[in-house]
Amino acid sequence: MPAIVDLTAYRIVQESLTNVLRHSGAGQATVKIAYQTEELVIDVTNAVNGSPGKGGGLGIPGMRQRAIALGGSFAAGPTDDGRFEVHASLPTGGEE
Repeated sequence: MPAIVDLTAYRIVQESLTNVLRHSGAGQATVKIAYQTEELVIDVTNAVNGSPGKGGGLGIPGMRQRAIALGGSFAAGPTDDGRFEVHASLPTGGEE
């Protein structure tokens, strides 16, 4: 995996977990990382206990910017089942 993809994935997971601690009230999250031939997929989900924090910081915009800069995709927001999810797909440049 290219070093920039590795570092970007690390930073997205790190910021996601920081946001869980700061804003969710849950203190727990599920992190799933799937390495595929052409992409690395990251999913971080957590329950939202209480009211979410005010936000307005640079965490989610920064994660989005990192993913897009590599030609990947990024989404973050509440799910239908009352959780919050961060999803990023980062191209690895691999071929099948």
